[in-house]
Amino acid sequence: MKLKPSKREQIFSLPVALISTVSREGIRNAAPWSNITPILRPLDEVMLASWIKRDTLTNIRETGEFVINIPPVGMEEAVMVCSRNYPPEVDEYEMAGLKPHFSEMVRAPGIEGCLAWAECTLVEEILREKFSLIIGKVVNLEVDENFFDEEGRMDFENAKPLSCILGPKGLTFTCPRGTGKSADYSEMFLRGKEVLSQIP
Repeated sequence: MKLKPSKREQIFSLPVALISTVSREGIRNAAPWSNITPILRPLDEVMLASWIKRDTLTNIRETGEFVINIPPVGMEEAVMVCSRNYPPEVDEYEMAGLKPHFSEMVRAPGIEGCLAWAECTLVEEILREKFSLIIGKVVNLEVDENFFDEEGRMDFENAKPLSCILGPKGLTFTCPRGTGKSADYSEMFLRGKEVLSQIP
């Protein structure tokens, strides 16, 4: 079966993040985001894609700051409230019943009840006709110690970070589940004779 190339988002399991910002006037904004990713490993930059007319993008451009909040299962309703196209003068924390989480390095607050908070500053905007790519630098990263070990590894089966699968008319919220297989990063690299032995 073939799908239209424009349906490419339906073949991915996508993360669900809440991006929090503050306008120049001090209005708090929170918006759900799935087009977001860390840039390679182990760098400290992230990238998100945005339509041009978004309050989040306007706030990032004007203040140079934003916070990536990782919501767990149980925050689906708040995520959906924040997805609505409220006018920029509306405080979406109040609309969704969200409580602010103190940020150390940026003006925008995080969101209480989330699993992690990545405070970011704007590094670069790559502007296209219909969308913008925002590259941000994580300047402070905080996690809920109830769900992360000392090395920063998430206990995802208990934390249940939200993800989603998109469809033609809507989305389904999901969360990750282990397969029983783990692997060390070193397994990705062949060395010496191993390289030659893998060549047919």
